Amino acid sequence: MFLDITVIKIESGKGGDGCVSTRKEKYVPRGGPDGGNGGRGGSVWIEAERGLSTLLDFRYRRHYKAGVGQPGGGNRRSGADGDDVVLKVPCGTLVYRAEDDEPLGDLLDPGDRLCVAKGGRGGKGNWEFRNPRNQTPLHAQPGAAGQQVEVRLELKLIADVGLVGEPNAGKSTLLSVISAARPKIADYPFTTLVPNLGIVDLGDYASCTVADIPGLIEGAADGKGLGHEFLRHVERTRALLLLVDPAIAPPARSLDVLRGELVAHGERLADLPCAVVVTKTDLLDEEALAAALAEARAWSADNGGGEVLAISSVAGRGLKELKHLLRRMTTLPPVGDATD
Repeated sequence: MFLDITVIKIESGKGGDGCVSTRKEKYVPRGGPDGGNGGRGGSVWIEAERGLSTLLDFRYRRHYKAGVGQPGGGNRRSGADGDDVVLKVPCGTLVYRAEDDEPLGDLLDPGDRLCVAKGGRGGKGNWEFRNPRNQTPLHAQPGAAGQQVEVRLELKLIADVGLVGEPNAGKSTLLSVISAARPKIADYPFTTLVPNLGIVDLGDYASCTVADIPGLIEGAADGKGLGHEFLRHVERTRALLLLVDPAIAPPARSLDVLRGELVAHGERLADLPCAVVVTKTDLLDEEALAAALAEARAWSADNGGGEVLAISSVAGRGLKELKHLLRRMTTLPPVGDATD
């Protein structure tokens, strides 16, 4: 799955109690208070780590608890702090408070960390409460309780390039011929119901990750056709390929729909670099292909100036040029031996 979600229960440690103690030493009849402070309770952290790819481990263990702080001792000895717990998650994990869906953090890069449950404060010993009026206090402060919270972890795998298009525009077929991915392919709309990922060999030991996004329809940004579920999958891509099939609708019409839904979903998608790919060109004669390309180029010139490319996944046309395009879009230097 491209989207991985799990809910876990987290509990930080209670702080240690402060100590009530008086100094007992020969020839010191009025030693005064010397009770130490309790240790801080352990906190629970969530940290992004390179090399992890799923949240599967959290499905087998749902409850995590940090260590408790130790009580203070005599002679002003402080108690030991409780052990922190650090939960390792893949880069790209979003953290929400489960009860109200409040976003707590976005762990995008390796080393990003978030404290989701802070350990309880350690209590003060009676040494801290001495004053001129009460020189030997016989009370201490108890440690504060830890926090308990349920959090939802949501992993959005990060792809380099997202394939966006209307239903049946040829996204899954393209992914299957440029990578080893085997998405479901059929001649009816909405064959793809969940995103698929594929690794594309770009030659010269370089590669990129391409995501096949379920088809977008007009009104997707408003939730039509599971639009919110579809659009959320492309939020983490670095660039987009807008796929259009001239047999379904005029390219400008399809591109207006796709662009409109991306803009309506948010600025993040609207600002991503885009290129236009005219698909299924093996079904077009030369005149129809020339007209479709001219229309796509005119649209692109009016909407950011992205490159326009014609391909046929079935006939293998334009795939070498497409891989060169993918290199440019993912900021890799071009090479002359990009493989078909």
